[in-house]
Amino acid sequence: MTDFATTVTEEQLLILKDAALDFALSHGLVVRPPLPSKADSPEAHALAGGVNNAPVSLFPTPFPTKAFNNAISIQPLFNQLVHDISEDDAFLKEIMESLSTVDDFVKRLYDLYLLVKSEGITQPASLGVYRSDYIIHLSPDQDLSDAKIKQVELNTISVSFGSLSSLTGDLHRYLMATTGYFSENANVASVPVSDSIASIASGLASAHQLYGSPTAKVMMVVQPGERNAFDQRYIEYNLLKNHNVLLIRKTLAEIEEQGRLDPQTKKLYIGDQEISVAYYRSAYATTDYPTEKLVGAKKVQQVLAAPGQLERFVKDPKAAEQLRESFTGLYPLDASPEGLAAYESALVKYEDLVMKPQREGGGNNIYGKDIPVELKKLTAEQRNAFILMDIIRPPITKNVLLRKGELQRADVVSELGVYGIYLHDGAKVVRNDNGGHLLRTKGVESNEGGVAAGFAVIDSVMLV
Repeated sequence: MTDFATTVTEEQLLILKDAALDFALSHGLVVRPPLPSKADSPEAHALAGGVNNAPVSLFPTPFPTKAFNNAISIQPLFNQLVHDISEDDAFLKEIMESLSTVDDFVKRLYDLYLLVKSEGITQPASLGVYRSDYIIHLSPDQDLSDAKIKQVELNTISVSFGSLSSLTGDLHRYLMATTGYFSENANVASVPVSDSIASIASGLASAHQLYGSPTAKVMMVVQPGERNAFDQRYIEYNLLKNHNVLLIRKTLAEIEEQGRLDPQTKKLYIGDQEISVAYYRSAYATTDYPTEKLVGAKKVQQVLAAPGQLERFVKDPKAAEQLRESFTGLYPLDASPEGLAAYESALVKYEDLVMKPQREGGGNNIYGKDIPVELKKLTAEQRNAFILMDIIRPPITKNVLLRKGELQRADVVSELGVYGIYLHDGAKVVRNDNGGHLLRTKGVESNEGGVAAGFAVIDSVMLV
């Protein structure tokens, strides 16, 4: 397996750095810097309106072709699975009632869901923009070509970096074509193009068209002071250029202040503007709800891994087998015999596990010797808000990371994300597509994988 970072010279690295920075700034492969605090210098405040290059790797990462193709092929199955689960009231009741006992926000959210169901669903159509994340697992005696994908999580809200990941692939293909600093067996064709910008915009356009009001607008629900706005803007621009659909950006606070539902039709308006599609790039982190506590639904992932549960939704045995092959070991921490056994095991075999809360956004998982410490702080009921997952052992490669204009050589591991677009009109499937891919790479010393959270860089796949 070729590690480009081991063959490139320091002089070549500087040339690559300058080329990468110019490409990033020229193509919008950028993020906003953190907002300065009151204690920061006037110079920091002056720079707050500028941008930094998005954190990226200088080289694409070798990735086994068979594993990559497998992740692409099963994405429509996961798209369908998520939709079917969302329509199963009994299954949701099982999940939500257990989580509601340890989290007041989940209880209130579930109560609202029940209220809406009792009043009747006015809009039966739904659009999902998903991303399923995988790490390749490689046993010590295996070759990279034999590696298997293992699912880390399935993201169903605010799936990010579809645009910047596509641009990072463009960056790597540009550097490969122009510098000659890559090995002879590497070529531009080995770095597959991700069409995630166009796919996500196309999904929004399809949902807008299904809604049926040409004068309505798509609304992107965003965080205030969004640093990753450029990743979002590419979707907005593509939506307008290729589909002639306008998009507005609103925070949850702005929606509360400006939004209203028509009492007769239940149509959503922001001021006088009718909204066709609400596209969430917010509402996944505790900071999005200043007065509430937010919890996601990783519990669903753990429950599906139990015998017979996946087959409750996936009737095709071959499809169920394909999905199960991507599952890693997942264990409850509830009061069931399985949950109690997992708790006792985690006190001893903690180095082989990760403890995951019902929360998105990166930086929330618990690893290694911290697991028994945290477990002992929780009551038996509070443990129900967590699951345990077997640690996945990915291959380690070498790369050079570019953050804020600075280079860092590092031993790294990578995580593949595959986007999915799913549109249902309430009676039938309208679209069920792949939506491109993302690769995130991080130093081996980091347990977390979020780019926005500051742990990883955006990378691209080089098929081997």
